[in-house]
Amino acid sequence: MAPGCPQRSLLRRLHVTRARRMTAVTSPARVAATASPVSDPAQPLPHQETKVQLSIDRVSKRFGGVTAVEDVSIDVPHGGILSIIGPNGAGKTSLLNMISGFYTPDNGRITLEGRDITRRRPHQVAALGIARTFQNIALFSGLTVLDNLMLGRHVRMRSGVLRSVIYWGLAQREEIAHREVCEELIDFLKLQDLRKQPTGALAYGLRKRVELGRALALEPRIILLDEPMGGMNQDEKEDMARYILDVNQERGITVVLIEHDMGVVMDISDRVIVLDRGRKIAEGSPAEVQRSPAVIAAYLGAKKGKQSP
Repeated sequence: MAPGCPQRSLLRRLHVTRARRMTAVTSPARVAATASPVSDPAQPLPHQETKVQLSIDRVSKRFGGVTAVEDVSIDVPHGGILSIIGPNGAGKTSLLNMISGFYTPDNGRITLEGRDITRRRPHQVAALGIARTFQNIALFSGLTVLDNLMLGRHVRMRSGVLRSVIYWGLAQREEIAHREVCEELIDFLKLQDLRKQPTGALAYGLRKRVELGRALALEPRIILLDEPMGGMNQDEKEDMARYILDVNQERGITVVLIEHDMGVVMDISDRVIVLDRGRKIAEGSPAEVQRSPAVIAAYLGAKKGKQSP
């Protein structure tokens, strides 16, 4: 943000972005282009958003005597933004770890577009089109922004060790192609002036942006974001929220988001899932979740939840 610009609340600025997004979706030209009118409940909508892309069916995960996730089922529709919220220790990150292959569920099933990925390893899940970021920044601080993004291309590389050492022919052409993808991401995330800077020297919010770029370098179909705005100031949160919206709208990537900033969650999400003590206690639109007595009780305590109007 330029010096001297008037400060507006994050929620208001995102509300404008969200309003434009909904206007674009429901514009007359967009509606006329669809095969069947939205108002006809007898006809299935032709939009891809109605298709289930990722299905989590009654998964559970235990660590000794502690149940981190218990019998959770979620359907993630194609092309939307799904937020997972809940108090600390609710099992949110454990759920993402099972989706991305870092944990294996004790029971239940996870499918990606009909393909069972329940027991796939992380690199296999990444190759199938699921990328993720982490709560704690997991970048190589001694490498440049460009090099960190290039690491995100590893699942797309085909040259073996020998060809890479020789660096001629296929390996050279492949690196040039991968570098072009990363340069485009640098432009998308507005990191042009920092492309040769070591990531360890960057401000916290910029490092979070680089980590988002590395996940995007995989060219994912679904991206899992674990607290992408944690620890950010107001302006950094606004920037990240806009990038998340752009990733979803411009690139058509399904977003599954864990975030504690309820203003952001309620403003950019299509659907919200609420976990508490490892169990799913609510699911619905942001407005529906805000009114849920179970959600109020989980955040405020049972006694306060009963007194809430």
